[in-house]
Amino acid sequence: MTFAALALTACASIDTDSGCGPGADPVGDSVTALQEALDAAQPGDVLQLADTTYSGHFTITASGRGEEEITLCGSRGAVIDGGDSGYALHLDGASHWKLDGFGVVGGSKGIMLDASSSNVLTDLEVSHTGQEGIHLRSGSSGNSIVGSTVHHTGLTMPAYGEGIYIGTAQPNWCEYTECAPDASDHNVLLRNTVSETTAEAIDVKEGTSNGVISNNRLSIAGDAQVDSVIDVKGNDWMLRANQVTASDAGIQIHRILEGWGLRNVLLANIFDVAADAYAIEVVGDARDGGNLVGCNNSTASGASIRTNVACTESDD
Repeated sequence: MTFAALALTACASIDTDSGCGPGADPVGDSVTALQEALDAAQPGDVLQLADTTYSGHFTITASGRGEEEITLCGSRGAVIDGGDSGYALHLDGASHWKLDGFGVVGGSKGIMLDASSSNVLTDLEVSHTGQEGIHLRSGSSGNSIVGSTVHHTGLTMPAYGEGIYIGTAQPNWCEYTECAPDASDHNVLLRNTVSETTAEAIDVKEGTSNGVISNNRLSIAGDAQVDSVIDVKGNDWMLRANQVTASDAGIQIHRILEGWGLRNVLLANIFDVAADAYAIEVVGDARDGGNLVGCNNSTASGASIRTNVACTESDD
């Protein structure tokens, strides 16, 4: 299967039907009611948040089972507010959940997934966090972030204000993954809007593989602490049909660790960057890493982009 076909297959398999639907179990409007509902959740349950603000830090440890996912859903009037610190919503070893429709604000990190796989985060709004908006970590694999909005991150620690962060930087592997690479693999980021982040809109760390970043609208804050909108240090990622706005580099691929920053594929992305900036920059040793930059990456007008590597013709 080609990389393009893989990306389309992965995206087509995601169930993103929104709304709680009939038969949902209402969650009370108190902090205690929400945590108790999360603790008691069983496969197949649908938990509907009240239109209120739940102020605190909430942890999910229960899991769904196969097609019997557990749904936590609500309107934009339902907001989890993490305050000034901690994780507003933490999936800790929790799999087969669907988080749908509600808002998350505050916390040092908005939504954190640790060792949590096969979850769908859809139509969420995550904003005004101290650091990252959404972070998939500690072997969190096969998750999908779809149709969600992430903005105004990094309010207290700008250098750590990524919109969506996948994996763990190598110096921290011993803390989170017993010194092994953080194999947060096969994650899909589809049709999201990320803006006003103080670090990268999307940061893909070394140790991660075989993910898809497709059809997203991405930009960073004017005073961001980084020089690219998307940073990729993993292997075999597909970046396709994203709209990237930047005053500096749009996408950078790095090889900061032996064996990583390899075989990533960039196709049909659309860029609005400064005339003297690289839309796509393959940095240092990554130029020898089999990374493919399609000639169909372009500006919105269809003009060729500025890149530091030769492009490859593609029929995608």
